[in-house]
Amino acid sequence: MAEAALIVGAGSGLSAALARLFAKEGMRVALAARDVKKLDPLLKETGASGYACDATRREDVDKLFASFAKDISPPDIVVYNAGYRTRGAITEIDPEEVRKTLMASAYGGFLVAQLAAKAMLARGHGTILFTGASASVKGYARSSPFAMGKFALRGLAQSLARELQPQNIHVAHVVIDGGIGRAKDPRATERGEDGMLEPDAIARTYLELHRQHRSAWAWEIELRPWRENF
Repeated sequence: MAEAALIVGAGSGLSAALARLFAKEGMRVALAARDVKKLDPLLKETGASGYACDATRREDVDKLFASFAKDISPPDIVVYNAGYRTRGAITEIDPEEVRKTLMASAYGGFLVAQLAAKAMLARGHGTILFTGASASVKGYARSSPFAMGKFALRGLAQSLARELQPQNIHVAHVVIDGGIGRAKDPRATERGEDGMLEPDAIARTYLELHRQHRSAWAWEIELRPWRENF
């Protein structure tokens, strides 16, 4: 039977590239987002299923995994790509915005990973991938909430890799160190050739992580354009 892939926090960038690649590879794909209607064109293009889900709400995540298992099957690969970002000086930033950032970046990742792990442990295999950012390893000025959330997500991934990989569950964290190129994004012109990451190239790396032989699993990989400073 074809593999089943669930992408949580789906949008028009990386998630769309993942959906296209996974579908091309013969996987049964599902996309979950708070506003699932915005995914209609992508769902039609890829043949993927769509589910409404706020990853920070436990009841939504419970419903998502139950529906996915009923409609498709337990997942072989789960990608957590959700997030929320707010910026500002520490003396001015709204605490509620900070809470939203932490919930989307870290707590939602935990909820999704918990149910993914339960489903995969029952089957004896699976892959859980988390999307990180430059802020996963570098805290930038005026971006403390995002750094807090992404540092936490990275810690979750590392902990789960150590806990679950001995049980044949591959857990990996991908640091996206640079901007992701999008159609008509003016930054792409400003930065020049290879100044931003191509979504399709990132998606290929996610697929390669999923297919790594378990004798040589990576728990973390950093991706950046060759022109990016680091």
